Order: sequence, then C-alpha cells, then structure tokens
Amino acid sequence: MKAMLVAEEKESTQGASSSSSFPPKPIEGANGQYDVFLSFNGSDTRKEFADHLYRRLDIAGICVFRDCDSIQIGEEFSPVLFDAITCSKISIPIISQHYASSKWCLRKLTHIMSCKKSKSQVVLPIFYKVDPSDVRYLKRSFGEAFDPCKHHFDEKEIEEVKQALKDVSYLHGWESNEFANGREGELIETVVNTVLRELRKYYPLLVPKELVGLDGQLKKIMNRIDSPSVNAQMIGIYGMGGVGKTTLAKCIYNQLSNKFDHVCCLLDIRETTKHKNIMGLQSKLISEILKDNTPVSIVDVGINTIKSRFTGKKVLILLDDVDHKDQLDALAGDSNWFASGSIIIVTTRNKAILDQSKFKVDYQHEMSQIDEVSSLILFKRHAFREHLLGDFEDISRQIVSTLGGLPLSIEIIGSYLYKKTNRRLWDDLLKKLKKQPPKEVQEKLKISYEALEKEHKEIFLDIACFFIGEKIEFAMYMWDDCEFFANQGIEELKLRCLIKIRDDGKLGMHDQLRDFGRSIIRQEQSPEEHSRIWESEEASKVIEEEKAANRLKVLDLTGCKNLRCTPELSTFTKLEILILKDCSKLEQVHSSIGIVKSLISLDLSHCGNLKELPREVGKLRELKELILDFSGIREIPMLIGSMTKLEKLSAQSCWSLTEIPSSMGNLQSLQHLNISQTAISVLPESIKNLSSLQYLNQGGGNELRSLPELPTDLRHMKLSFHSPKLPQFSHLVHMQELQISWTRST
Repeated sequence: MKAMLVAEEKESTQGASSSSSFPPKPIEGANGQYDVFLSFNGSDTRKEFADHLYRRLDIAGICVFRDCDSIQIGEEFSPVLFDAITCSKISIPIISQHYASSKWCLRKLTHIMSCKKSKSQVVLPIFYKVDPSDVRYLKRSFGEAFDPCKHHFDEKEIEEVKQALKDVSYLHGWESNEFANGREGELIETVVNTVLRELRKYYPLLVPKELVGLDGQLKKIMNRIDSPSVNAQMIGIYGMGGVGKTTLAKCIYNQLSNKFDHVCCLLDIRETTKHKNIMGLQSKLISEILKDNTPVSIVDVGINTIKSRFTGKKVLILLDDVDHKDQLDALAGDSNWFASGSIIIVTTRNKAILDQSKFKVDYQHEMSQIDEVSSLILFKRHAFREHLLGDFEDISRQIVSTLGGLPLSIEIIGSYLYKKTNRRLWDDLLKKLKKQPPKEVQEKLKISYEALEKEHKEIFLDIACFFIGEKIEFAMYMWDDCEFFANQGIEELKLRCLIKIRDDGKLGMHDQLRDFGRSIIRQEQSPEEHSRIWESEEASKVIEEEKAANRLKVLDLTGCKNLRCTPELSTFTKLEILILKDCSKLEQVHSSIGIVKSLISLDLSHCGNLKELPREVGKLRELKELILDFSGIREIPMLIGSMTKLEKLSAQSCWSLTEIPSSMGNLQSLQHLNISQTAISVLPESIKNLSSLQYLNQGGGNELRSLPELPTDLRHMKLSFHSPKLPQFSHLVHMQELQISWTRST
C-alpha cells in the first residue's frame, strides 16, 4: 500500500503547503482507500515523533494520507485534504504545543470531529507534550498559540474550532507525558497496534454474505471463549468436508481480531503443505506476529523461535484445515508458547489430531449440518436471490432434503440453478443428486477418503453400500475375518467424521458421504464388475445371469418381494454376507448354500413364508451370524452344531419355533442367543456347555417349566418362568442384567 503523511509546515500567503516533496495526487482517496489520516504541526513534530510514527505505520502496511506528498503547488489546499479526511477510516491528530497556531490544523480538526459525528469515524488523538485540559480550556502555551490564529476565522468558525478542541480533549487517546524518559518508541508501538486492531473491522476474513444456519454454533463457541482462562486456549472445530468449519472459524476470528495486537490466519494448511513445507507456514506465522521476515529453514528452529519469542504475546491464530499432528506441533505445540489470553482456533476433518495434540484443547466442537429450514433459506438465496420461487417450491424442498444440510452442496447447487427456469433440468438434476453429490463436493469428501488406509477404505465402502442403520456387530464379523482391523478402522472413520455410531449401536453416515461411497463403486466398469451390489434389480440381474459372481463378497436382496427361492449359489465362492431380509414370499433357501464356505453372515429376518432351512446350512463352518427374526421357521437343523464359529443366533418372534436342538451345546463360540417371543418352553441340557455365552433372551414367549444348568459366563439374561419358586442364580457371578417374568405355580 502507498503511505501518505499529512504534515503542517509554515503556511504561505497563498495557503499552500511549503513542502517540496510530492508523490501522486490522492484522487483515489475519494474511493475510501486510506486507512489513516495523520495530522500534525510540522514545526513541532515533523522531524521526530510524527516522522517515526508515519514510518512505523508504513512498515505495518497501513495506508496513511499525507498532504505534503500529495498537494501540487498552486492547487487549492482544503478541498483535497477535506476529501481525504472524509474518506479515511481513522484520523490521528497529533496535538502539540503549536498545533493551534495553524489555521489548517484547526480547520482539519474541525472537519475530523464533524466526520466523527456524521459517519462515526474513529478518532485517536495524541496529546504530544500538552495536557488535554490545556486543549480543552485553551490555557497556557497552547492557548497562547491559538490567540494569533483567531484573525483567520469569523466568529462562527471560532466557535466551531473551540468546540472541536473541546470535543477532542475528551476522547480516549494518548498523552506523551505518560511515556516519558525516552519511551516514545513504546507510544508509537501502542498507537500502531491500536490502529491495526481498529482496521481489522474494515478488513475481515471473507465469509459468504448468504451466511445462515451457523448462529447457534457460533454463539456456543463464543460463550465458551468468553469464559475466563489463565492460560492460552485452543478451540478445535472438526467435521466432514463441506460442512462449514472454515466459515465458522472465520466468523470467530473476525469477532475476536480487534481485541488482539497480534493476529495471524493460516488458511488451507493441508493444501499449502502439499506445495510448501511446514517451514513456510512457520515463516508466515513468525512474520505476521513478530514482523520478522527471516525465513525458517529448519522445523526445529521455527519451533524454538515461536516458543521463545511468542511467550509474552497475546495472540489470535487461526490454523485452518490441519490434517496432520506434525503441523499442529510445529505451529502451536503447547499452551505455554503463548501469553495468557491467547486463542488458537484449529479446524480439521480428523478429530484424532485434536485428541493427540500436546496443546490441551479446551473445547472441541463437532460441526453439525444446518437444519432443514436454514438449508432452504440458504438454497433460495443462491438459486433465486431477488426472484420469486413460483412453481419451484416443491422441487426446491426435495433438492434441499437430498443435500442433507451440507452448506457447500447447497451453495453449489443453488448457484448452478440460478436463472435456470427449465423444469426438466431441475428434475434431471434431482435424479442425479440422489445418486451422487456435486463434483465439487465429491472432491472435498475425497480428501478424507484418500487419507484412509486400504482396509479402512473397504470398511467405509461397505457401510456406504450396506450397513447404514444396521447394528455395528452385524458387520464386524466380516471385517475381522477379512483382517481389516475393524476396531481400529471404525475408530478412524469416526474421528474423520465419515461415520457415526448412534446411541442404539447402529451405524450412521451422512447422505452425501453415502452417495460418494456408492459413486466410487459405480466407477468400477460394468455392474457385473462391481465389488458391491446394493440395488435389488441390479442384484437380481447379476444373479440370474451369474455374471464374475465369484467376485461378490456381499449380496443384499432386502425387499425382493417376488423372490420365492434363492438362486443357485455354487458360483458365489467368495460371498461373505447374504441378506434376504424382508423377502416376504421366500419359501426356500437353495441347498447350494452349503457350498458357499466363505459365508460369515446370513440374514433371513422378516421372511414370513420361510418354514425351514436346508440341512446344508450345517456346512457353513465359517458362519458367525444367523438372523431368523420374524421368520416362519419351525425348527433349527440338528447340523447347526457343526457351526463352531457361530457367535450370534437370533430367532426373535419366530412363533412357529418350538424347540432348539441339543446339538446347540457344541457352539463353543456362541455369545448371543435370542429366542424371545417364541413357542420354546424347554431349554436343552446341553446349553450348559456354551462356555462363551454372555447374552440369553427367552422372555416374552412360552414360559419355561424348568431350568437346566446355565453357563457361568452369562452377563445378560431375560427369562419367562412358571414354577412354584424361583430358581437360584447365585452361581452366575458375572451377571450384570437379569430380568425374570415369573408366574407362581401351585
């Protein structure tokens, strides 16, 4: 920026400045480009204080107007100066002993105070070797300097000048006497820092004008920041890509920046470190806070510089899109690097970075999607702006619902549809959005996906295609068997905000992430080459034609209402999960299922017409989960005893089921047995051999008349019992939950 200094030298008889140095005229000032109008009497301060202040403001990058560099000889003096005053954001009058001896100083001060009243211009006076009360009452040497100047003004102007002097004397400014004994440098630094704080109001970080839906989250974080703290604070904001983390962080930064002398904003750190090393970020941080442009060549040197030279400084720092712990350690490694009251704002897609930080994170805020009402408002502002909705109200709601409260998606799609009135285009776009997110959003989501390990990518894709809304245990068997390190993978996906585990233990995922995951599968050439098939029509076609079947690991035929018999499955040699849930007309499971040796999970729930299972299911030696809930099953094959890896058997609400075979006792891996709301009234004696059994539920069905010896490791049990007295359970030393529905018999 250009810096221009307003200086008052001796006045010529023509009223022009006697300065002999002139850069370009300040015509641009009319556009409001000047940050500061600096006014002083040159005979008092030009060669010392005013010049030092001007140069320090210039070094700080502040655009300062000065008339001695701007007024050409012979030009009218006042119009240009008055225009510059009007168009400046801040005026700094340096009121010295001879300030009142200059008619132009007084006229400018009068105009400065007028601008303060009319347009709330910021005025920061410096009382240089004069007392404000002398200015207020025109006493002592200041009053003596004013007396000869009176003849330049008429009576009305004199009153205006006196009022301006009185008003400025009451303003909060600085008195040089308070910075005595050679401390003028400290006064100058104080002035510069104050100006920088004030100017941040005019140069905030850019946030969308159409900002909606973030007020509640902003208020929540600001309330937390306002809480007193004896140390530097770190505020972490995490969430999936495109959810608005950076926008929220910028809003916080803008609200706080004018309270700090030292601020720095490092945006898009993840992308920046791809092109520059971490030392470049350290260099920028040091330059912004210390005004030291010496480049950092070694990370450790940068760390030591920040640790040693930031300690006494109260700073506000925004670190946006941090994607590795090393970045945080190199820029804000510990709270003791900064002075008390400092605030470090960090945004990330990976919560683990906040958890692992050496700098204790005072508050972690998970960024949530905006609600439906706010989503519609945001969409309308982008798609229609000043135009009316007309016939597009209904489809607008459908589009917004599909976008799932993700601000980035809403802004992109809304802007794309602006001024587009072809209804067919809207309909086509809605269909497309139901299959995959907008390209720009996919790029954002892809960042988090690509950061995953290979095995964890597979888990993500499985959830996106099959397991949203399903209990997590349902899939853990498969992932463990595939050596995907499932527990670690699930934790990683949670920390990266790619999935959620709901309170009921079911898996959840944002719709845009789901569609993104499925779009990855769709890119795998033709349907028969897909590694996962989740649409029933496509699955049926692949099965009927038996197309690269030997590649499928998961087959979900949920809701195939017309399926009466499962297909011949001998070619599905790698199938691990078979879901036939809610196939209401299914009557038969093909005996070829016994050939699918890789099967881990079989779900036949809500198949009301299925009365029996083929004996061949006993050959499924790798099966870990068998779900028969709400089916028409009458009996469980005796060969079930050969499924030695079975961990979960659930036959809830199978009212045609009257018994379970004694071979059940061979299931040494069985942990979960649910036969609630069935016609079973007798438990086999062999149940005592189920050494791994922890959960047993027989409640809500036929009452048991007697109770065999139970395995000692049981922890959760629900029974319906009819007997003269309750049985003893004292030997079940690990029991955590016991519910007995007991009817006393005589």
